[in-house]
Amino acid sequence: MRVFKFGGASVKDAAGIKNVYDVLQKAGYEDVLLVVSAMGKTTNALETVIKNYFDKSAELNSSVQEVKKYHNQILMDLFEEEKHEVFTAVNNQFSELEYFLAHNKSPNYNFVYDQIVSYGELISTTILSHFMSFMGIKTQWLDVRNYIKTDATYRDAEVDWELTQKNIAKNVKRKILNITQGFLGSDENNFTTTLGREGSDYTAAIFAYCLNAESVTIWKDVPGVMNADPRYFENASLLNQISYREAIELAFYGATVIHPKTLQPLQKKEIPLFVKSFINPLLPGTRVAKGADLEPYLPCFIVKRNQLLISLSSIDFSFIMEENISEIFALFHQFKIKVNLIQNSAISFSVCVEDKFENFKDLNAILSKKFKVEFDENVTLYTIRHFNDKAAATVEENKTVLLKQVSRETMQVVTKEN
Repeated sequence: MRVFKFGGASVKDAAGIKNVYDVLQKAGYEDVLLVVSAMGKTTNALETVIKNYFDKSAELNSSVQEVKKYHNQILMDLFEEEKHEVFTAVNNQFSELEYFLAHNKSPNYNFVYDQIVSYGELISTTILSHFMSFMGIKTQWLDVRNYIKTDATYRDAEVDWELTQKNIAKNVKRKILNITQGFLGSDENNFTTTLGREGSDYTAAIFAYCLNAESVTIWKDVPGVMNADPRYFENASLLNQISYREAIELAFYGATVIHPKTLQPLQKKEIPLFVKSFINPLLPGTRVAKGADLEPYLPCFIVKRNQLLISLSSIDFSFIMEENISEIFALFHQFKIKVNLIQNSAISFSVCVEDKFENFKDLNAILSKKFKVEFDENVTLYTIRHFNDKAAATVEENKTVLLKQVSRETMQVVTKEN
């Protein structure tokens, strides 16, 4: 079997759904399992519903109606008559969502998040499955929660591989187009769980692993994996081939094309991953597989903006030793601050971090009691894999370099705009 994954951008409207049909006509759909995300920005819209729910906001009902209206418009554009059974199926799902909002007793934010946000994927796959049938392609709609079983760590669940493997091997029919949801699973009590943001790629890898699939294809609005983000770099080039190891390295440093967890199950069974364009599906795209690290062999640029560069030094000029560093990292963990680069000398310790949850002010108050703290806000971290002098000059040009670190294959530079 082949596993195809379509993200939110590819199914954001009726034209996108029709395009998925066209892609399947060209790429084939027998022995295919589709993993599909929520439509467009639906996850964000459902996060607004969750916020309104917890804030006990008067806007709760209207935020649900917004999501309903968006999907109803897509239904109206796809199906000529309102009597089509898909309207009832989607209405039933919205009724379930509204019932949950009215009757839930749990105060656990992460639990509530997973129960609500999951409707994005459930509704998108329901619409897609009915449209494929409407166009004459026989489909099987799978509720992924009956297949991928997890622990009860809501919003970042761990997969129970043994049970998941058993469910998928036993129940997925071949010789038919299977359609299921990305990002979701369920715990032992059958409550919905999610696999972490961007977890739909991971879902595709889980099914591929359990089905011993021939390949996984992630369909995107780009021709494949580029050596740099075209928004920041002119002349970005397509990478034809990337090894699993290199793809994991790129993901570790923050390349967003492939979810880090996706590659591990695929590497175990040497299942190739393709990243292809849903706009031009016959182009070869990028192949991630065993073999050459990179083809063509080019420097790869990864950019992380809105970073924070923190430098800590001991007040009494004593060495910063292992016990200090472990204490500092325990605090980073406590305040949910992600460390992207580390550099230390005898009496100072510098880190480039991401303060996603805006906790640095509180952390700084604690650190300042023990260390001299200096920091620069809104810096940019450039990582260059397989760097050369020209690549280094490109990221340093017209910028102030605050920190630079070089290893055999990788250069990291923290800069501030002049």
